[in-house]
Amino acid sequence: MTDRMMENAKRTSEFLKSLSHPLRLVILCRLVEGEANVGDLEAKAGLPQAVVSKQLANLRAAGLVEFRREGREIHYSLSHDHTRRILMALYDEFCDDDC
Repeated sequence: MTDRMMENAKRTSEFLKSLSHPLRLVILCRLVEGEANVGDLEAKAGLPQAVVSKQLANLRAAGLVEFRREGREIHYSLSHDHTRRILMALYDEFCDDDC
C-alpha cells in the first residue's frame, strides 16, 4: 500500500465519520437541496437551536459546510462538489419525499 493510498483512506474515513451522526446527516441532506439558515435547519431537524448549532460547528470543523453572514443570519451550504455528489447518492437512495 502506498503512502498516498493510506492518506486517502484516512481522509475518507474521517469524512465517513462526519456522516455517521443522524442529525449531521439530516443537516447535510437538507443542504443538498440548497443553502439554509439555522432556523431552516432547526425546523427540519425538530430540535433546539443549540443542538443544531453544535452539529453545524462539527460539520464546519470537518470542512463539510461553509457559511456566509447576511446581517444577523448565518446561511450554511455544502463546501465541496465531492461532498454534494456523495450526499446526493445517499439522498437518492435513502430519502423519500418526506425527507
